[in-house]
Amino acid sequence: MANKTKLAVVRKRSTRGKGPPVSGVLETALVVEDVVRATRFYQQLFGFDALVQDERLCSLNVRPAQVLLLFKRGGSLDDIRLPGGILPGGMDAEGRTHMGFAVEPEHLEDWREWLQQNGVPIESTVHWERGGTSLYFRDPDGHLLELATPGVWANY
Repeated sequence: MANKTKLAVVRKRSTRGKGPPVSGVLETALVVEDVVRATRFYQQLFGFDALVQDERLCSLNVRPAQVLLLFKRGGSLDDIRLPGGILPGGMDAEGRTHMGFAVEPEHLEDWREWLQQNGVPIESTVHWERGGTSLYFRDPDGHLLELATPGVWANY
C-alpha cells in the first residue's frame, strides 16, 4: 500500500557562502553487478554511446557534458594510477539508487510505448502539482529510473 505523504515545498535559500560556480553535473554513477548487461540495457533503451569500457566500468555519453558511469560492484575499491595522476579508489555502493532523465512532454507517450516494446514495465506514473509527469521503472540491477517532464521541480 502506498504511503500518502505530501511533500513539503522548501522556499528557503541556502545559507552557505557562495563559492566559485559550477557548470552542472558532469558525471552520475551507478554501481552494477554486470557491466556488460547494464551497458547493453542503457544502450538499447536510450541509445547512449560508450566513451570508455572495460571490465571495471563503462562510461556512457548521455549528451554533451553529461556522462553516466556504470561501475562494477567492488571494482573501484583500489586507487588507479593513470599517466596524469591517481584516480582515488574507495568508491562502491550497496543497494538500489535512483536517477532521473529529463524528457520533453511531447515525447512522454513515445517513451511509454518504447519501454513496453523493450519489455520494461512501468512501476508508476506520477502527475506533479507543478504540471510535470514522471514515469518510473527499473534497470536490470533494480535501480529506480525516472523519465520526467518539466514541472517536476521548482527549477525544472
